[in-house]
Amino acid sequence: MESQKLVEKSSQYLWLPFTQMKDYDENPLIIESGEGVRLRDIDGNEYLDGYSSLWLNVHGHRKEEINIAIKQQLDKIAHSTLLGAANVPSILLAEKLIDLAPNNLKRVFYSDSGATSVEIAIKMAYQYWQNKGRGKKQKFITLQNAYHGDTVGAISVGKVDIFHRVYKSLMFDSLVVPFPDPYHHPESLDPETIRDRALEELENLLKEHHEEIAGMTVESIIQGAGGMNIMPKGYLKGIEKLCRKYEVLLIVDEVATGFGRTGKMFAVEHEGVEPDIMTVAKGITAGYLPIAATLTTEEIYQAFYDDYTSLKTFFHGHSYTGNQLGCAAALANLEIFEKEQLVQQVQMKSKLIETLLEPLSEHPHVGDIRQLGMICGIELVKDKEKKIPFEWSQRIGYWTTIKMRELGMLTRPVGDTIVFMPPLVTSEKELEEMVSIMKAAIEEMTNKAASTVEV
Repeated sequence: MESQKLVEKSSQYLWLPFTQMKDYDENPLIIESGEGVRLRDIDGNEYLDGYSSLWLNVHGHRKEEINIAIKQQLDKIAHSTLLGAANVPSILLAEKLIDLAPNNLKRVFYSDSGATSVEIAIKMAYQYWQNKGRGKKQKFITLQNAYHGDTVGAISVGKVDIFHRVYKSLMFDSLVVPFPDPYHHPESLDPETIRDRALEELENLLKEHHEEIAGMTVESIIQGAGGMNIMPKGYLKGIEKLCRKYEVLLIVDEVATGFGRTGKMFAVEHEGVEPDIMTVAKGITAGYLPIAATLTTEEIYQAFYDDYTSLKTFFHGHSYTGNQLGCAAALANLEIFEKEQLVQQVQMKSKLIETLLEPLSEHPHVGDIRQLGMICGIELVKDKEKKIPFEWSQRIGYWTTIKMRELGMLTRPVGDTIVFMPPLVTSEKELEEMVSIMKAAIEEMTNKAASTVEV
């Protein structure tokens, strides 16, 4: 089918996620194939995958070992339900996940996306206290600018105003504490002071309300969709200590940060944190198939284990929970991690990325560069010294990524913060090429935006 007809059909029939379709109609893009860290559209144009196809891809596209694993599993069975009946790859993957996860996590509950893994965590934490006879513990604490997915429970512990405000009447109320963000903090304080003040505020809240609080949800070390904001060192560990002190379950969202992305298999390892519940998705299958998991302690599991008549069963499930093809892909993915020592590779490549991005820190319209491993956010501002942003209506982040597309690289912004999260196997040469494209696009579009009212 000729490309123009496909474009017309995409506009006629599709409704794309997190996309104003008027934007899409003005700048359509249809991907047809990919290999390594490059994608190809229906017109044959190639693009570097600068955001790992939305933070998912690990080994590049069409990784042979994963292709083979899926084909071998397909010769056995594609899917059978996990409701009341296990399957072979789901068991083997659960064992592998528990082997890799923090030591206190012992049980795996499967789902199919980051949002559903968080939804499960919320319901588990809530019902845990009900099953324990402490029914007053029903509330959740979350951080300002948190993002945990788009199901109703996940948005209820999410606090990105532009995403969540329209659904306010659907959401349950959460207790919100500020994110200790050194760059956006209104006072010029050192990160340690900002961290300590934030922990003090959290403890004050816990002192007053801990008898009502079931759990606290937090993205691990770095906020993603809320602005690529990085916690000061020691903050996540401080949260863990306070949750233990006041008997509140700690729910850590590793959906974006898990599976090597930060230079550790899971970001909690940076501070030796052991969550009560941990959610994983995205990189679990290296970007191949929709698998997610919610990992819990044995103590939480045992609070649900009883005679059916006790009504302590966790009544939750998804049609494709523990899908065999997805679990087979995940197992192959994790084998490659070990064989290619990918986490160690990320640690080395992170230093290269830091070096490559360093010249951008001097750019008059780059306010801040935030990096954790191979997760990077480059915040664009109108006035660097005063930290004055561009006008929201100018959409400088969006138009900069459109320019990057023209130059041969794909990513999506978070507001006016450019997201740079390449596949973990990206070579040094490819990283240099990606950063070069980013620099050129930022230079052209910020200069244009600074000199005009609108782009």
